Amino acid sequence: MRIVLVGPPGAGKGTQAAFLAKNLGIPHISTGDLFRANISQGTDLGKQAKAYMDAGNLVPDEVTIGMAKDRMEQADAANGFLLDGFPRNVSQAEALDEMLQAESMKLDAVLDLEVPEDEVVKRIAGRRICRKDSSHVFHVEYKKPQQDGVCDVCGGELYQRDDDSEETVRTRLEVYHTQTEPIIDYYKAQGLVVTISALGKVEEVTGRAMEALKSKADDK
Repeated sequence: MRIVLVGPPGAGKGTQAAFLAKNLGIPHISTGDLFRANISQGTDLGKQAKAYMDAGNLVPDEVTIGMAKDRMEQADAANGFLLDGFPRNVSQAEALDEMLQAESMKLDAVLDLEVPEDEVVKRIAGRRICRKDSSHVFHVEYKKPQQDGVCDVCGGELYQRDDDSEETVRTRLEVYHTQTEPIIDYYKAQGLVVTISALGKVEEVTGRAMEALKSKADDK
């Protein structure tokens, strides 16, 4: 299957993408991984992206699109892929359609993870990261440390990242609503969107997503 995963920040896209890609036997292609891989490997696209990022500018769509195209042409993506973070706007969605059409391929589904805005704010603003090891992540409500402000794993100080503040989260949500959310309507017009609730335990959301994708495939 060829799938695009969309949803607001805090919807759990990265977590769900990893589980879904494994269950479906297809690669998980995330924008973040594309940028890191191209920059670390010193590709032409990576150098272009780094120059924009170092200057504090947004990376142009054509650079992101080029990275995605190169990745989707790799052998492990021959039977499908799950895109996470791309396309990010309607112009990228149109470019993706053109790319796929050129290869006589098309998307099978666009999975929309739906989460109430207040829940998004609660999820992200409540996160606390360990200063010693950023892979140790806690939450003031959902995953409380045994001792306030102290990492259960290594005893490091827990802190809230600047981009996890409520004000920043609401700004990120506004960007999502204005830039990325319009692609849902774009894909709805093609009959590709399946929307599921991203509330609940990780495995519950994965189960919902797999069922929705199966139903979509059966409809074809």
